[in-house]
Amino acid sequence: MTNIADLRKSYERAELNEDASHADPLKQFEHWLNEAISAEVPEPNAMTVATVGNNLRPSTRVVLIKGFDERGIVWYTNFESQKGHELAGNPYAALQFHWVELERVVRIEGLVEKVSDEESDAYYRSRPLDSRIGAWASPQSQVISGRGVLVANAARYGAQFLLNPPRPPHWGGYRLKPDNWQFWQGRKSRLHDRLRYRLADTLGADVLWIRERLAP
Repeated sequence: MTNIADLRKSYERAELNEDASHADPLKQFEHWLNEAISAEVPEPNAMTVATVGNNLRPSTRVVLIKGFDERGIVWYTNFESQKGHELAGNPYAALQFHWVELERVVRIEGLVEKVSDEESDAYYRSRPLDSRIGAWASPQSQVISGRGVLVANAARYGAQFLLNPPRPPHWGGYRLKPDNWQFWQGRKSRLHDRLRYRLADTLGADVLWIRERLAP
């Protein structure tokens, strides 16, 4: 059996410094995301979402980013899922992207709100038919007796809605509005590069970020 304590890797692919990074964290994120897509890393759009429930216990899950701009980071899910209930009670969350092949991590924290019904409707209509039916078929995070429940639900809703299922009222998008970003680039000897951007102030349409280096 492999001793996991002996598993090590030397990170030597790239560096991250203040002079070469964008002053705007959104632009830095876009640059890194595009590089991850160009490098064809597995699922470059996958991100971990961390929430905290009323019991103060954190929970995480992997979802797919579906949009980002100056307003924040967007993903779609079932509002009645565990994360939906936790966000309803505590609307703050943390996101993490880990692009292993590029030896990079991005962490994002902030307030979460639902996107508009129009945005949720537009994205829902763009999904494949089986995914639209799946949004109806899965009572996400609830206990079910077996996979047969999902198959039966999918068949029932497929027969009911045919080719035009409407967006379920319990399904839609969330947007995290960042107030803290961290960019991590693996470096040799565990002396990794780690830059944090924290929200300093907002003056009209201008958002001011403080960029600072953190010890790894």
